[in-house]
Amino acid sequence: MSRRPVVRPARVGDLAEVVALIGEHAAYEKADPPAAGLEGRLERLLFGSSEPRLRCFVAESDGRVLGYATCSAEVSTWDGAEYLHMDCLFLRDGHRGLGIGEALMNAVRDEARALGLGHVEWQTPAWNDGAIRFYERIGAVAKDKRRFSLPVD
Repeated sequence: MSRRPVVRPARVGDLAEVVALIGEHAAYEKADPPAAGLEGRLERLLFGSSEPRLRCFVAESDGRVLGYATCSAEVSTWDGAEYLHMDCLFLRDGHRGLGIGEALMNAVRDEARALGLGHVEWQTPAWNDGAIRFYERIGAVAKDKRRFSLPVD
């Protein structure tokens, strides 16, 4: 990596590389690979309207995307307020521990501020000690909950 990575909003031309990163992310978390057609679905969510449902930031250096973070506004019934939910934060192997993750987190935090939202929430697997140490180092506080998923088909 010859130049310091730049964090910026994703562009349509980044989608193929973002989808490749999502595949790497799924493999890292020992999850199923993304379903076919993900690039088109993401294009609609990210760029399909003047007010996108999903936001994506990428970290790039020398024209190569090294990592990404995605987020969207959500609602907390208990707080009666919106917050920014960070769905994904991932860096390619070999690019962790270099400040890129913190730069992506700053972009997500800045997006929350720009939207007038008071906080950011996310989750990480309980076994991901490196991510947990990183999140605690930047001042995040964990809340113990279990995530469930219920198919509607």
